[in-house]
Amino acid sequence: MSLLEIEGVSKSFGPVNVLHGVDLTVDRGEVVGLVGDNGAGKSTLMKLVTGMYTADAGAISLDGTPILGLPPGERRRMGIEMIYQDLALARQQDVAANIFLGREPTRSILGMRFVDRAAMKRDAQAMIDRLGARLPAINRPVGSFSGGQQQSVAIARALTFEPKIVIMDEPTAALAVREVQGVLDLIRQLKADGIGVILISHRLNDVLSVTDRIVVLNHGRAAANLTTTNTDMAEVVSAIVGGGDMAEAAAHEARG
Repeated sequence: MSLLEIEGVSKSFGPVNVLHGVDLTVDRGEVVGLVGDNGAGKSTLMKLVTGMYTADAGAISLDGTPILGLPPGERRRMGIEMIYQDLALARQQDVAANIFLGREPTRSILGMRFVDRAAMKRDAQAMIDRLGARLPAINRPVGSFSGGQQQSVAIARALTFEPKIVIMDEPTAALAVREVQGVLDLIRQLKADGIGVILISHRLNDVLSVTDRIVVLNHGRAAANLTTTNTDMAEVVSAIVGGGDMAEAAAHEARG
């Protein structure tokens, strides 16, 4: 049994059919790339997993438990985390405040509850150390950090929920080349910890370097399910574009 199982999932918005009977699985400690052109249905599929959208047909289960019909909060408690492209960080707050935002640890003083800043700082540092992330200081506003450092904070926040699977939406899209490797290393660390990862990305070089499998969506259908070690850029691009001038398309993707 796979950690996450998506079977025959379909979704329409009015007359527009976005997903057509999509199947996808993710095992524990497996990194699966989810790729496709804009409008292929990648974000819609993941929002069905997190509970933001409701599927019209099909089934989704986590650890063998059906989750369709469960609210997003319950799915998060079960172990599904999604890190969106905008990261949703409070950029004027420091690392600890962001990691524990909305669920700050407290302690009692004279019968009154106060935020335990010392515990937040200690636990935040422990989470950053677990990831092996490199941050200038955890007491600085995250808005002063680079894009890759902010991505590290977002991943650390997700880990505090003890997820079984982490969905990452374009985590390297806005990063400088020198920062991309750091984020890919963090994804490898999640894999080493036995956490399943779904990586949504248009940067195919990144996908090929860090995934175990690549699932290609094309016009709302699963066009390919490729083992990364047995495929290459040309085959992935072919599945994305569905034909055409492959040499030109592969070259364009390699440059992008």
